[in-house]
Amino acid sequence: MNNPKAISKQTLLRLPSYLSYLKSLPKQDGEYVSATMIASALGLNDVQVRKDLACVSKKGRPKLGYVAEELIRDIESFLGYDSLNDAIIVGAGRLGGALLSYEGFKEYGLNIVAAFDIDESKIGTEICGRKIFPLDKMKELCRRMKIRIGIITVPADSAQKVCDMLVDSGIYAIWNFAPVHLKVPDNILVQQENMAASLAVLSAHLAEAIKNNGIGKGDEENDENSE
Repeated sequence: MNNPKAISKQTLLRLPSYLSYLKSLPKQDGEYVSATMIASALGLNDVQVRKDLACVSKKGRPKLGYVAEELIRDIESFLGYDSLNDAIIVGAGRLGGALLSYEGFKEYGLNIVAAFDIDESKIGTEICGRKIFPLDKMKELCRRMKIRIGIITVPADSAQKVCDMLVDSGIYAIWNFAPVHLKVPDNILVQQENMAASLAVLSAHLAEAIKNNGIGKGDEENDENSE
């Protein structure tokens, strides 16, 4: 198995899509799937898919492809989905509460065990069985439970302070939903969820589609005719 550090970020981003597609297929023992089949279903280049799969599994067979069940296990193992990693959330507001309520994370190897907040009305309460603690309990809980993943869902002006607390608590990987760049030591991993950037990409693609393909023109004409 290849070292994850040697694999490109784009490959890592595509692997969950492959996994979701494979799991959507009817379950049949010994059923084969090919890179071409996956590429066609997902609208991707089959050469790229073949290269991606070669990074995570060596079990492909010439002219046959991969046994679907084996490929699922290999991708899950590579991504760490086959073992649970405990995590905490800092910020139990609407976004944090939604993440706490989502049970699907366990399918991806993430187990959120607790949340932290400064709102006294929330401290001591639970969201889907996960208790909310004050910030001053973070370090002790993280070190005692050997938690290595922290999720930030606080406002931008509080994110860096929370980040520093997470690092001091022994956290090595941070999933940041706050719209701010975090400064961390070189050995700390940060995954930034930038919703504004995602929306900008979506808006740009939509504008291009409207310009090139006339999307939406029919609706405008119908509106004019109805007047």
